[in-house]
Amino acid sequence: MGFQLSDERRAIRDAVRKFGRNEIEPVAREHDEAKRYPHDLVRKAARYDLVAPTIPEEYGGAGMDLLSGIVVTEELWRADSGIGSAIGSRGFGTSMIRKFGDEWMKEEWLPKVASGEAATCSCISEPAHGSNVAGIETRAERDGDEWILDGTKMWITNGTVADVAVVMAKTDPGAGHRGITAFLVPTDAEGFEATKIDNKLGIRASDLAEIVLDGVRVEDENVIGEVDRGFYQLMNFFADGRVSVAAQAVGAAQGALDAAVEYANEREQGGQLIKEYQAIGHKIAEMATNVEAARSLTYRAATHVEDGDEREAAKYASMAKLFASERSVEVADEAIQVHGGAGYVTDHPVERFFRDARITKIYEGTSEIQKNIIADRVL
Repeated sequence: MGFQLSDERRAIRDAVRKFGRNEIEPVAREHDEAKRYPHDLVRKAARYDLVAPTIPEEYGGAGMDLLSGIVVTEELWRADSGIGSAIGSRGFGTSMIRKFGDEWMKEEWLPKVASGEAATCSCISEPAHGSNVAGIETRAERDGDEWILDGTKMWITNGTVADVAVVMAKTDPGAGHRGITAFLVPTDAEGFEATKIDNKLGIRASDLAEIVLDGVRVEDENVIGEVDRGFYQLMNFFADGRVSVAAQAVGAAQGALDAAVEYANEREQGGQLIKEYQAIGHKIAEMATNVEAARSLTYRAATHVEDGDEREAAKYASMAKLFASERSVEVADEAIQVHGGAGYVTDHPVERFFRDARITKIYEGTSEIQKNIIADRVL
């Protein structure tokens, strides 16, 4: 099965690549070193429909399908993973709003996210619960026409820049995954406190936070979907999220490969360009092959998710995330090796791609979790 991009998707790819080269690459290093969120680039990206591009046109979005959105993610991360993450994650949680939210939620928040005016975050993970979503301890108790939320969320992307959060909380603590509900929570609500986490290994230009919910009150109308059905609603987006991370990994790997190829064509050693040494040529050949294999599997996974076969979508999404993330770290590591000592310092971008790629093996389900999912669908 071939995955040649259509003319429309190639045009999207070229436009994002141009944006990356002109707008992101020149400032990538300074944003990484300063750990600075790229507010100005987010606004520019929104003008090119690069912020939450799958939001439907009726709500001000570009209305892209999943594969087109994957292409956008890949190219943003190819330019720089930290800034790419900041731009690409602006709409975290909007999928839940789009599919299960009331119309007022969509009309109020989706246009603001698509325009770059607002950001959302998705509050799932907790200090003691990452991959085990069913084990979350955040509670929501009904009080008349309101709900009171208490708990702590951890590793929340956009935590300090988001205007509204999609919060998963236990509404029936004894029911495990059957007692989880999704809530729409404005981040300026009393009792909602976000603390920035800035000692990250990579993707330093993106925002990460710990969030404490201390008696946060929301109206009953802020329930997204149905009470006690939040886990089942969330399951609709696991495959999408994993394919997106696979695209991030492909982008980081391609960025590292680009840098290695450029360096091999410039660096001289022993009276010749290092690309002329077979050891370097073989290294780059393997890197390029791994990048293309990861890209093909990621695109294929996206088509399975679009087709709607949940079992096949879950299998291929996990395969894509597992393979792409593992290969991304390997490719970035080899890119440093091509650079030699020069790759170990910040003068070249390969050390940054190496640090950035590492997160793709962890979030949206670790590599070990992906192997469990794949085995369950193959055995």
